[in-house]
Amino acid sequence: MKKTLLTAALLLASLAQAASLSDALAAYDEGNLKAAAKGFAAAAARGEALGQFNLAMMNLRRELPGATDARAWHWLQRAAAQQHALAENALGEMIEQGRHGKPDPQAACGWFERSAEHGNGDGALAAATCYYLGRGRTQDMAQAHRWYLEAAKSGDVGAQYLVASMFETGLGVEADTRLARYWYDVAAKNGDPAAKLKAEALAAAI
Repeated sequence: MKKTLLTAALLLASLAQAASLSDALAAYDEGNLKAAAKGFAAAAARGEALGQFNLAMMNLRRELPGATDARAWHWLQRAAAQQHALAENALGEMIEQGRHGKPDPQAACGWFERSAEHGNGDGALAAATCYYLGRGRTQDMAQAHRWYLEAAKSGDVGAQYLVASMFETGLGVEADTRLARYWYDVAAKNGDPAAKLKAEALAAAI
């Protein structure tokens, strides 16, 4: 009986926490920043990664009284410690933009890769660009293709076009006209007019 009551109490507490964070998100969407900040701060204090991330973003956007990049960094670090992919990507962006000391491309790319490894499309796109440009990483087209492909799968139109082009030319991957056409088609369906022309040209060449 005691075990059942304890389980029920834990479930109710969990539901209350979820509702609190949900209310904070709704308040933010409605433009009630004070209520949102209060809810995010409470969630962050409970150790919830999403609350920590959102509180950090409100600091970055200067939506809080006394907001600072240092506070944003603190909360992003806490969320990233829980492998929160959005927080990891945001840390990379802060470093890249010089919002946490001198810009450090190598460190920024490290955070982008962690974010990508945890399933974030923006992190994958940024990691791919590190390898594509040789900025913060040794230039490596195979690694660039790997991460651009992940970004493409997440729906990034620019990555979809780049992946198609890399398949078409054999840059960083074995050339494959079929896959090139596939990704050009995907990018075209997502509104890229140049991809539509490329897909049509490859189809006509068959």
